[in-house]
Amino acid sequence: MEPLRALVQTLTESVSTLAELAAALIIAVAVAEAIVRSVHTVFLHSGGSDDAKQTLRLRLGRWLAVSLEFLLAADILRTAVAPSWQDIGQLGAIALIRTALNYFLQREIEAQAQSRRGGATGEGPAPS
Repeated sequence: MEPLRALVQTLTESVSTLAELAAALIIAVAVAEAIVRSVHTVFLHSGGSDDAKQTLRLRLGRWLAVSLEFLLAADILRTAVAPSWQDIGQLGAIALIRTALNYFLQREIEAQAQSRRGGATGEGPAPS
């Protein structure tokens, strides 16, 4: 049973490390894209329009939300192998913080997208 447990722990650690690597790569690419688009918007379009800036924020926000999901998955995997009460508490705190960040980020993305759709059609945002 011990060799199987060691194999599961090694596999879980490897997958969680891959999830963290994926999150880091997503963030790196998203930041690079945001920098390029920002420079393009500011210098080639005389400061850029509010719509271009909002589009930039929406794209970056979406990628950050995806990376948060990968990081949460990595934390869950690490804690699932041999959790202590301290590990479970830390996972709960991390999950709560990341879920709250993702929730508010997603709300902002949806509000901005709704605002842009309303502006494009000449209508205001839908009533809540």
